[in-house]
Amino acid sequence: MAIFHRFLGLLILMAPMLLLHVVARQFDVGGKDGWVLKPTEDYDHWAQRNRFQVNDTLHFKYNKGIDSVVVVKKEDFDSCNINNPIQKMDGGDSTFQLSNSGLFYFISGNLNNCKNGQKLIVLVMAVRQPIPKAAPPPASILPPQKIPATDLTSPAPTPTTDKSGSGRVGVSVSVGIVFMFIAFVGLV
Repeated sequence: MAIFHRFLGLLILMAPMLLLHVVARQFDVGGKDGWVLKPTEDYDHWAQRNRFQVNDTLHFKYNKGIDSVVVVKKEDFDSCNINNPIQKMDGGDSTFQLSNSGLFYFISGNLNNCKNGQKLIVLVMAVRQPIPKAAPPPASILPPQKIPATDLTSPAPTPTTDKSGSGRVGVSVSVGIVFMFIAFVGLV
């Protein structure tokens, strides 16, 4: 029973964090084809149908020694300039982390492949920050408010409480958590 209580306490503490935690994803560039000259799905289409977030990773699978992946600036992307790389990956199985929002430009390290369209632009979406609540202006700035007596209402009645002590709400929550625990144990 002690294990159950520990699990239950951990579940209650972790639930809010689990709901708010966003997991970074890994994308296989080119799908099953990998980083090749003519993938089944065009790189532009592939990039447009995916939504990339900060900390996601791109996985490039290609023939080592024949091809590579070069991260470049826009000007070098447009002209297939492989001589001024931001980063070059040539191991045949490379992962690139999208560390910030904005555009990332990838070209083939094989100049002919790049000129024939083996290029990729990835747009990484901005990190969304919660909108800060604006503080209300100081009371000295606000003009005095006159509220007509006809707009006033009486306070709501005090809610009645269940004096029987049955604790039905607590029981239903506990039963729900027990079912979650049983489902979790059944899945493990």
